[in-house]
Amino acid sequence: MARSPKSSRSEVAPADTLGPLRMIWQAAAKYPGRVALACVALTVTAAATLAVPAAFRLIIDRGFSEGAGDTGDIARWFRYLFVIVVVLAIGTASRFYFVSWLGERVVADIRLGVQRNLLRLSPGFFEENSPTEISSRMTADTSQIEHVVGTTISVALRNLIMALGGVVYLLYLAPGLTGLLVIAVPVVLLPIVWFGRRLRVVSRESQDRVADVGSMVSEVLGAMKIVQGFNQESRETGRFADAVEDTFDTARRRIFLRSLMTGTVILVIFGAITGLLWRGALQVAAGSLSGGTIAAFVLTGVLVAGAFGSLTEVYGDLLRGAGAASRLNELWRERPVIAAPVRPQRLPEPPRGGLSFQNVTFRYPTRPKDAALADFNLTVEPGETVAIVGPSGAGKSTIFQLVERFYDPHAGTVRLDGVALTAADPADIRSRIALVPQEGVLFAANARDNLRYGAWDASDAQIWDAARAANAEEFLRNLPDGLDTFLGEGGARLSGGQRQRVAIARALLRDAPILLLDEATSALDAESEQLVQQALERLMQNRTTLVIAHRLATVREADRIVVMEEGRIVEQGRHADLANAGGLYARLASLQFNTPLDPGATG
Repeated sequence: MARSPKSSRSEVAPADTLGPLRMIWQAAAKYPGRVALACVALTVTAAATLAVPAAFRLIIDRGFSEGAGDTGDIARWFRYLFVIVVVLAIGTASRFYFVSWLGERVVADIRLGVQRNLLRLSPGFFEENSPTEISSRMTADTSQIEHVVGTTISVALRNLIMALGGVVYLLYLAPGLTGLLVIAVPVVLLPIVWFGRRLRVVSRESQDRVADVGSMVSEVLGAMKIVQGFNQESRETGRFADAVEDTFDTARRRIFLRSLMTGTVILVIFGAITGLLWRGALQVAAGSLSGGTIAAFVLTGVLVAGAFGSLTEVYGDLLRGAGAASRLNELWRERPVIAAPVRPQRLPEPPRGGLSFQNVTFRYPTRPKDAALADFNLTVEPGETVAIVGPSGAGKSTIFQLVERFYDPHAGTVRLDGVALTAADPADIRSRIALVPQEGVLFAANARDNLRYGAWDASDAQIWDAARAANAEEFLRNLPDGLDTFLGEGGARLSGGQRQRVAIARALLRDAPILLLDEATSALDAESEQLVQQALERLMQNRTTLVIAHRLATVREADRIVVMEEGRIVEQGRHADLANAGGLYARLASLQFNTPLDPGATG
């Protein structure tokens, strides 16, 4: 299973860059007003925080020294401190609101953009990329980005402003001591860079392991009946435990690196601060510095040290955010293989429903060495019903995939009403096709939305007409809330036959000139099959119909039966003629009916 679009998981972006975060900035830049307000709030809170040491300096040097016993003078400086606290509170609240708003908005926009692009990609992409892993990217990775925008970036900017502003203020207070502090900065940055390069790789790997866990949960829960039916609970528990342990081991390495980086940086920073304070204390004792100055220097130094220390932790979060952004950006930037040409050719009006395959050869991306169709030729006249039969792997379903232009052939041409599919807009092609799959695919929605999926503007009267024609009206009216009844995930509240009849009603509402029936009755019991077959007969009237069937009894009345083997047509004709010809169709019929057929009796 491919892990990421057109790349393996090991092929990640360079480990020492935050380049993928550009995706986040591009999304946030759409809201310049909010970004500006957030930046103003950040600047105000950082400045107010740095103003606190200055206030204490004034209180000590002027409030106590100049006005010993003068409570009014002391109160004046404490009122100054209180104003700073009020500004800090308002700025912090504003910063939290605007930054959190940006985080939620950016995540929403990224999710919408990724989902919009995913819906444009051809089915081949999802053969090579696990949908459950993609789902994990849309949840876990976007949550990481929300954390980066809503917390990490604001903390990083605030600490950066405080660090730079604090250094400037320290230079004003004691240039000699601050010069020594500035010299120590490169010593602090070296471990950040060294550890950061390793953290980027491990963070990406950690997110991939989390995605694996999500994929496994989705897969196992979706197949719970099979798991329990084959008594594989213990094995699946063991598999999940292995995946969880892999996730934990990777997370442990990431945590170890971050903790080592944080500890190293704090040791370097606070070690330097301690040395500087020792030197400053000696200057106070010598009378070259005032008590208020050294107090302000101490408080500001602690703030600067804390800001630089926080930047190391923030850097780790930014690296994780860059990994998440990189994974989502892969999905956002993936280009669809199947797309409309620059100037698509319009399909003729009114639609006729004619199809033709001319020397078509096709191989699936996941099986490039095996030709699903080889030099395949077939013409289907408008209004004709053509049944396609043959053993598994003969290429029957591939015909449907090419007709709907989910794939393009490697050689040859598929035409609809005389227009090559590659020259037309895929949306126009699919608007002329209705599909009834082997198992009715329903969504976790109410009955009305599932029925009108093929024609979203259909009225309730039209829906009931289609349901009546599909033999679905009775059970739909008996649902607790009628068309408003929630059908459950995958239509779990309906039986297999009922789901299939809903799929037929949906195809009826589509009212397309071409109908594709993919073994629409193969999974049903005899009673359900009869009801579905009656509905299908109504649906097939006045339409070009392609029928894939393993049950040959369902295709006896087809205008023509095409028999396939290994991607080629080996026989075609009416049921009676093929049954009498002694070829592959006759052998298949003999196996299904247990005895050789009498063509005269069944024709």
